[in-house]
Amino acid sequence: MPGSHTLLLIPALILLLTMVTGLLRALMGPSLQDRMLSVLLLGTGGVGLLLLLAFALAQPALIDVALVLALLAAMTAAALTRRETSDD
Repeated sequence: MPGSHTLLLIPALILLLTMVTGLLRALMGPSLQDRMLSVLLLGTGGVGLLLLLAFALAQPALIDVALVLALLAAMTAAALTRRETSDD
C-alpha cells in the first residue's frame, strides 16, 4: 500500500525535526539538566523513528534495534543522574 508509506513519512519527518532540535540543545545546553533532557529526547525520538521505519519498510529487526536504543537511553539517563548526584 503506497498510501500508508506516505502517512508514515509525515510523523517520521516531525520526529526527525524534533531530534535535530534536541541535538542542538545537547550541544548548546548551558547546564547538565538541559543536556540530559535532550539526550532523553534523542533516545525517545530515535525509538519512535525506528518503529515507524520498521512498519514502513516491513523490517521487524528494526523493532529489536529500537528496544536496544530504549535501554541505552535509560542507562544514559541513569548514568547522568548518578554523575550529577555524586558531584554534590
